[in-house]
Amino acid sequence: MSDAIKHECGIALLRLKKPLDFYLQKYGTAFYGLNKMYLLMEKQHNRGQDGAGLANIKFDVEPGERYISRIRSIDQRPIQDIFKKVNTRFKEIEDENPALLKDVDYLKHNAGFTGELFLGHLRYGTFGRNSIENCHPFLRQNNWQTRSLIVAGNFNLTNNDELFNRLLKLGQHPKAQADTVTVLEKIGHFLDEENHSLYESYKPDGFSNRDVYKLIGQKMDIAKILQRSSEMWDGGYAMCGLMGHGDAFVLRDPNGIRPAFWYEDDEVCVVTSERPVIQTAFNVPIDSIHELNPGHALIIKKDGHISEQLINEPQELKQCSFERIYFSRPGDKDIYHERKELGKLIVKQTVEAIDGEIDNAVFSYIPNTAETSFFGLVKGLEKFQNKIKFDLIRAKGDALTDEELKTILAKRTRVEKIAIKDTKLRTFISQDDGRDDLVAHVYDITYGTVHENKDNLVVIDDSIVRGTTLKKSILRILDRLNPKRIVVVSSAPQIRYPDCYGIDMAKMGDFIAFVAAIDLLKSTGQEHIIQETYELCKSQEGLKKELVQNHVKNIYKPFTAQEISDRIALLLTPPDIKAEVKIIFQTIENLHKACPNHTGDWYFTGDYPTPGGRKVVNRAFINYIEGNNERAY
Repeated sequence: MSDAIKHECGIALLRLKKPLDFYLQKYGTAFYGLNKMYLLMEKQHNRGQDGAGLANIKFDVEPGERYISRIRSIDQRPIQDIFKKVNTRFKEIEDENPALLKDVDYLKHNAGFTGELFLGHLRYGTFGRNSIENCHPFLRQNNWQTRSLIVAGNFNLTNNDELFNRLLKLGQHPKAQADTVTVLEKIGHFLDEENHSLYESYKPDGFSNRDVYKLIGQKMDIAKILQRSSEMWDGGYAMCGLMGHGDAFVLRDPNGIRPAFWYEDDEVCVVTSERPVIQTAFNVPIDSIHELNPGHALIIKKDGHISEQLINEPQELKQCSFERIYFSRPGDKDIYHERKELGKLIVKQTVEAIDGEIDNAVFSYIPNTAETSFFGLVKGLEKFQNKIKFDLIRAKGDALTDEELKTILAKRTRVEKIAIKDTKLRTFISQDDGRDDLVAHVYDITYGTVHENKDNLVVIDDSIVRGTTLKKSILRILDRLNPKRIVVVSSAPQIRYPDCYGIDMAKMGDFIAFVAAIDLLKSTGQEHIIQETYELCKSQEGLKKELVQNHVKNIYKPFTAQEISDRIALLLTPPDIKAEVKIIFQTIENLHKACPNHTGDWYFTGDYPTPGGRKVVNRAFINYIEGNNERAY
């Protein structure tokens, strides 16, 4: 995606099911868990580079000994920063006595992050300041282990205002209105109630307080706590939690919007946001990894018992299609296939955009994340050309000369690496978005790849959100090669609506498709639709979210997708370039063909899976009309 957008976030949970001595004896290190956590987090660094956090819980420590360790970082390389700081203590021990690094009892009593239960988080901030206080995991600490709670997740809730008010009715005084705080306190409240209920049931039997809390840890009903906590949640989430005594959970939203995968054997239980991460870190086959079912929680008890339990009734499956198009790494077997399909399925539109002149066309991709869909485009073009070759040979028959046959067989799709991103320059200029001249040099161009004023230059991108980088940088750079025509192919459909489930796409004015539709309404004398839509959105402000409709769809209704694409091309074409510019987008139908199991397409269609989504899109439109440059949730 040439316009960088952010995604929230990545999770990694690891439970060691054997005593630490087992890993020392089998793998030669007492830091097996830490090493695996580094791998799980580093292999998902694509999911969050604004910050990272790591938490660990030790089992069965004596009172007065530290049993929870937590560290967070917003360093430029937060994962490395975290593990460097964690390892500082081990370096001190090594300097004191190297043999102590093999002494599990000593490590558990004298060093943090040597426990059995780990939780890691990678953060992409969608709004607000990128401070250490915004980094997960969040900690709600208590002198009673069974009341201590650590939470981290890949999530966004659309109805945080409702949830915050519910906390106030419970008598709480939350320190902030962020959904992370709301979630932590909501789960914490029902965790406290579960503790109190169990305490009241056991105490009359004459148990000591210490024995009662051991029983509470054993009998705690995590599923009930999660059911009571999440019954009002509206959004997408893969929520992780650790209790101080050693229980853990991962809860997924009822629509399956946010991803979560898990694996278990007799040594470990592990949960991550992406499936190949587990395959790589533990060298296990793909069919041994499970996807956590929507509306369910994976509950890991301290005694090692693991179960997947229903928490909220699953709703219509709407798994995020952007995971497939862009966010997740392409190493997943299914994602790799789907991205290639996205490229193959846009061949027909691509050929039409160059008037069928494949012999006079050069194909490439920008940025590197579009490489897989580019492979699919090339495969599709090869199939298309083979059909042309076949028809030419069949038509000529016996009259075909050897020279003509060689010429036909020599036809190939011309593929070049046109643009190379200068990552160092990108890092530097991100500190000042106003430096347009520097923005225009983010990519280096490969000269001599295009026949000047003759060739069509076709580049495929994952998706086009704002179009800013296209206009200020990419189109100008490509024009230096003097092609006859530049065709930008988006393997995703037009992004028309904000996301509210964890992707940094929250403002209507940020979408070039929306800007194009507004421009078309004004230029075609239909400006009244803008005001009418605004009034419809305003009329719903007092309604319960369940009654709200997405009226922003009215902005797009008068126009075909092609008309909007043509206007996008007009708006994004810099006035000083010579080549003709065309921009084409994937169709919704072909998106669903390529990604049949991930039908979450609200950013393209406006069909939100939860009531809160419809409320958010209307608020985003109201903000646009009223000039409020803020998030709608």
